[in-house]
Amino acid sequence: MKILSIDTSCDETSAAVTENTKVISNIIWSQASQHANFGGVMPSLAQRLHKERIDWVINKALGRKYKYLKNIDAIAVTQGPGLAIALEVGISKAKELAIKYNKPLIPVNHIEGHLLSALANNKTLINFPALGLVVSGGNTQLIYIEELGKYKILAETVDDALGEALDKGARLLGLGYPGGSILEKFARLGNPKKYILPTPLVDDKIKNRFSYSGLKTAMFRLIEKEKPLTKEKICNLAASYQEVAFKHVENVLLYQINQSSNQPINCLLLGGGVANNNLLRSKLRKHLASYKIALLIPYTKKLCGDNAAMVGVTAYLKTKNGELKTIINIRDLDRKPNLKI
Repeated sequence: MKILSIDTSCDETSAAVTENTKVISNIIWSQASQHANFGGVMPSLAQRLHKERIDWVINKALGRKYKYLKNIDAIAVTQGPGLAIALEVGISKAKELAIKYNKPLIPVNHIEGHLLSALANNKTLINFPALGLVVSGGNTQLIYIEELGKYKILAETVDDALGEALDKGARLLGLGYPGGSILEKFARLGNPKKYILPTPLVDDKIKNRFSYSGLKTAMFRLIEKEKPLTKEKICNLAASYQEVAFKHVENVLLYQINQSSNQPINCLLLGGGVANNNLLRSKLRKHLASYKIALLIPYTKKLCGDNAAMVGVTAYLKTKNGELKTIINIRDLDRKPNLKI
C-alpha cells in the first residue's frame, strides 16, 4: 500500500511516500532558524511558513514516479495533537488532494506516529505486548502496547515535556534554540556530577508522571549563582542538567517495568525528538538489558523528530490492523490539537 503522508503539527513542514512500512521518501523543511529569535515556536509564523512550503515538500516527496498521485493508494495526515493553525495547513492540503484525486484520507495521531516510528523499515517481527516511550518537545509518555491500536498510558507529563525542558536548559545557558542537540554536545565535554540538581518527583511512591518545571527552576537559580559562565562551567552545567533529566525518565521506566512484571514485555519502542540523544539511548539499553527487553529505535535519526514518514507507516499499520474507520465525508475531517492517544 503506497501512501502520501503530510505532517504540519508544529514547526516542520513534511511530506513522505511510504509503501507498507518501507520509507521511499521523507522530506522535511525545518522552520527552526525562523523561530530562533523568538526562543520558541511562534504559531502564526509557523502557519505562514507551512503554507509557503507545503506544495514544495509534497512535490519533492512524490518525485517523478509519483508526480501525479496515480500510483498512490491513499493520503494520510496528522490530525493532532499539535498547534491548531499549523495542523490546519496540512489537513486542508490533504483534503484538497484526496478530493481532487479521489483517494482515501487517513487521519493519524501524531503521538502514535512517534510511538510506532521504530517500525519503519523494520523487517523484524514484533511480538506484543511491548512498551513505548515517546520523548519529544511536546510530549513525554510511557505507554503499554497490548497490540497495535490498544494502548494504556502508564506515565505522562503533568507540565513540561522532556524535549521542552532540554531546550529550556540550553536557552538558559545561552546556547540557542532549538537547544536539545546543542546541549547534548556541550554535555559530552562536561562532568555530570559537578553540580547537584533535584531529581523530579523522586519521592513519588507511585511513579506515573513526568515533571520538569521544578528542575528548570533549579537550573535557572544555579546558573545565576555560577555567573559569569565559562565554557567549562557551561559544559558541566549541561552535563549535570541532562543527567538529572534522564534520571527522572529512568526512575519512572524502571518502576513501571517492575509493576508489570507479571505481564510479558518483549521490547521498548523509542520515539520522539529526544530519541536522537545518544546518552539516553545508552542508558535505556543498559537498564533494559537486565530485564531482557530489546530497545527498538528508528533506523535513522530523521525519523525521531516530527516527520511525515512515521505518519504514513502508522496509517498503513492502522489499515492493516483493521482499526481504521471509514471517513464518509472527507470535508468533515478537522484538526484536533489536543488529541489523545
